[in-house]
Amino acid sequence: QVQLVESGGGSVQAGGSLRLSCAPSGWVYDKSKYCMGWFRQAPGKETQGVASIGSDGLTDYAESVKGRFTISRDSDNDILYLQMNSLKPEDSDTYYCAADLLDSYCRQYEFAYRGQGTQVTVSS
Repeated sequence: QVQLVESGGGSVQAGGSLRLSCAPSGWVYDKSKYCMGWFRQAPGKETQGVASIGSDGLTDYAESVKGRFTISRDSDNDILYLQMNSLKPEDSDTYYCAADLLDSYCRQYEFAYRGQGTQVTVSS
């Protein structure tokens, strides 16, 4: 069973930075076949895709985070990162790491697997 564990959330002032990490385990197939990504969700609100990285390394970002967030994947250590700079109060949410076997699904932020989430709070 694929498991994804996020870390790195916390509280920061507007303009600050945080780096989220995601440690996967239990890949059924070779890890290189999986695309991964991040989405966020506030209680009672719809999910919002944040960033994704395909099995081919291609990245995609939500318009609201372009130029501020960077998704990367350390293939050797099998860790997914989300570097978040110039944070805004509206970035406050629970951030989830996610994965899927189909790049097309990841690009649409539709994932078969998701973690438990890590809270990010940005104060003004």
